[in-house]
Amino acid sequence: MEQLVYERLQENLKRLKLNRIQEVLETVEANSKKNKSSYLSFLDHLLEEEVAAREKRRIQTAMKTAGLPAAKTIEEYDFSFHPNLDKQEVMELFDLSFITRHENVIFLGPPGVGKTHLAIALAIKACHHGFKVYFTTMDTLIKKLKEGATKQKAYLNSSLVIVDEIGYLPVTQEEAYLFFQFVSHRYERSSTIITSNKSFGDWQELFGDPVIATAILDRLLHHSKVINIKGHSYRLRGHSFIKNLKGEHKEKA
Repeated sequence: MEQLVYERLQENLKRLKLNRIQEVLETVEANSKKNKSSYLSFLDHLLEEEVAAREKRRIQTAMKTAGLPAAKTIEEYDFSFHPNLDKQEVMELFDLSFITRHENVIFLGPPGVGKTHLAIALAIKACHHGFKVYFTTMDTLIKKLKEGATKQKAYLNSSLVIVDEIGYLPVTQEEAYLFFQFVSHRYERSSTIITSNKSFGDWQELFGDPVIATAILDRLLHHSKVINIKGHSYRLRGHSFIKNLKGEHKEKA
């Protein structure tokens, strides 16, 4: 009789698509008998397993949809390598209130200081909290904008869009105008994270038009948090010429 009940349970769980409960039913039942758990505790344990599995799948799907190039967390970021970076200022971003306020975050600094790492970490945190996220490089974004933008595009309507590597490749006047339209569309509607190796003073040269560059910065900076990371590349930390550079700086000091 118990075998018949068990088979019927498995069939019903399959129909209801309660896959995780189906996987752990036998184990949870055995543990419940061993611990003499109540029926409610048994049911609670099963439902907790199912909810946790669905939440894990939701986050994995959100991260895949976002197009994140890697999984980077804030716990993995080495603040000790950049002692002049204000850790508290960075950590305050991870309450994600800037997204609910439709504010932007801009990470500036030379290659290798962790701008993209921090942007991805914020994106992952946003995925965990149910925000729609989209990650792109500046080059890829420009290509998509040239294809023709509509309101249904993820890079326009996502709650958080990360535009990585602004300043690494030259931008034509047409591309600068397309990027201006992108920034204008998202202005005060949703949040954008920018990473760039160029200081704001170099953006006029980058976009080739001081009027367009000023208009872009005006909208990006109006509601924003700017994190300027100074220092050497973390990826090259073991190379001898980086050690030599540090030695030269100490001598000058």
